[in-house]
Amino acid sequence: MTAGERNRSIADAVRAAATVALGLSAGAMLAEGAVLVPWWRALPPQAFLTWYAANAARLFDFFGTLEIASAAFAVAALALSWYRPRARRFFSAAAVLALAVLAPFPLYFEAVNDSFANGTIALDRIAGELTRWSVLHWVRTGIGIAAFGAALLGVRSEAGSTVV
Repeated sequence: MTAGERNRSIADAVRAAATVALGLSAGAMLAEGAVLVPWWRALPPQAFLTWYAANAARLFDFFGTLEIASAAFAVAALALSWYRPRARRFFSAAAVLALAVLAPFPLYFEAVNDSFANGTIALDRIAGELTRWSVLHWVRTGIGIAAFGAALLGVRSEAGSTVV
């Protein structure tokens, strides 16, 4: 294997890993929005806070790891696609969109999630806050799905290409 072939193989593997990570992240956010959030909203406020407090660390570890890993892989795929114009275009979009999924966390989700986990939100505000949380989550989910789609197009644009 030549150095060029090895470099191509590494770049292909990173692009594939980015695509898989973005797909897993988007799918997880989709499941959260379609399954967990409606269930949370159906629970009595105190029951929701009790459940959330018991599971906040698991939620953060699972979703945070997926979202950060997918953004990191997308940025790495972009860097390794820099000299490949077709792939660069798609992985630029995937990287920007993956980072856009992360951006709302410190701006909104971190504080409200903490208020749920610590039980510092008033019980009569939970329904409204979960509605707002849900809307913003669906926006992030749409962005995550778009990032996954861009990565798929980026991988597809490289299929059969022999330029290193």
